[in-house]
Amino acid sequence: MSEIILMSDPMVAAVPVRECGEWLVDVRRCGQVLVDERAREASGAFAHLREGVLDRLVKAQACLPEGFRLLFVEGYRPPALQRHYFDGYAAELRAAHPDWSAEEIRSAASRFVSPPEIAPHSAGAAVDLTLADAAGHELDLGTAVDASPEESAGACYTCADNISDEARGHRGILAGALAAAGFVNYPTEWWHWSFGDRYWALATEAEAALYGPTDLP
Repeated sequence: MSEIILMSDPMVAAVPVRECGEWLVDVRRCGQVLVDERAREASGAFAHLREGVLDRLVKAQACLPEGFRLLFVEGYRPPALQRHYFDGYAAELRAAHPDWSAEEIRSAASRFVSPPEIAPHSAGAAVDLTLADAAGHELDLGTAVDASPEESAGACYTCADNISDEARGHRGILAGALAAAGFVNYPTEWWHWSFGDRYWALATEAEAALYGPTDLP
């Protein structure tokens, strides 16, 4: 995809889902991925991914140069929580831009929070993550994970040019490992990568997504 296609684009919603039925599994139990607790909530849902997605995350870890580790921040997000995030951000945009149409609000909101009905996180197919050094210390990738376009002046975009050379290099290392393991990036969020969801299917020209919205058992 040469141009940025947002999650709100009808092409994403048009991708069929052929649910494969994989379970959501707790990333913390595999013992191979460093997990940050900043997104933790009472149910522990944040630390879950589909089995196949976790397998690929472990492969991505193995693709990193020596001295680097993946730092997992958030995976599965229950549909109700996704709706809460989307509606909240849309409300902020509506207050800041009262002249925007409902479609303009939806499109702008989807730069940062996916519409709930097609959200990769709610399918257990997406992971928000960054890089750490061998000691587990988080590295500089230009913005905080989950920095909005407004607060980061657009530096949250994966190919943003208003970040340091060091941060750009770290983004390249992260992208290289995840792409090698089959993940695709959402270009407005350098930290967001997914496999098997509708956005992945569109980006890779797969016939259908493997995972649709699901509930934590």
